[in-house]
Amino acid sequence: MTNPTQAPILTDRFTRAVDYARVLHTETRKGTRIPYMAHLLGVASLVMGETGGAVSVTEDMVIAAILHDTVEDHGGKPRLDDVREKFGPEVADMVYGLSDTLAEDHNKKEGWEERKTTYLARLKTEPEDVLLISAADKLYNAKAILDDLREIGPAVWDRFKRGPKEQLWYFHSLLEVFHARFDSRIVDELKRVVDEIAYLAATKWPGERGATPSGKS
Repeated sequence: MTNPTQAPILTDRFTRAVDYARVLHTETRKGTRIPYMAHLLGVASLVMGETGGAVSVTEDMVIAAILHDTVEDHGGKPRLDDVREKFGPEVADMVYGLSDTLAEDHNKKEGWEERKTTYLARLKTEPEDVLLISAADKLYNAKAILDDLREIGPAVWDRFKRGPKEQLWYFHSLLEVFHARFDSRIVDELKRVVDEIAYLAATKWPGERGATPSGKS
């Protein structure tokens, strides 16, 4: 049985996962010059930082954090099969749980609302390891939005398929799932960041593409 306070031992599997992601993710973050790998490594760092918490952090979880966008952004179901072959069923199952689409063609994904509502519904039944990685992913994203909102204002929303109303609805819906399923300082920090985004959207730029204090219609 894994000791929940024991730090995960990173082996050459982790190194191979980083290299696997590096080859796939040559893109930059939306609307920026930041390499996409910064996001993947950042999410993995947040997950490793939860060692000793309520959820036992394993190397498989760290690898899944590195690979969490490979399926939805780079190949769908065939990519998931490749992840399963190269990194094992545990990692593949987590990556599947963290993906909002299995579409092979990045340009033929389901609609934004369909993908997000389906992801939220599935997240309610996913194990805590997936929930922790998901929360780390959303925290990284929310922090990036908040940082850019402070720097460039509401122009940040032009980078996304939906504006502040829809984005805040999604963040608040995720928080409802996370709070109902497990306790983590990542979730607490996500709420703080989302609340600040909502406050800025509603007070400093009221009415900007449908912004409301709660992020709900």
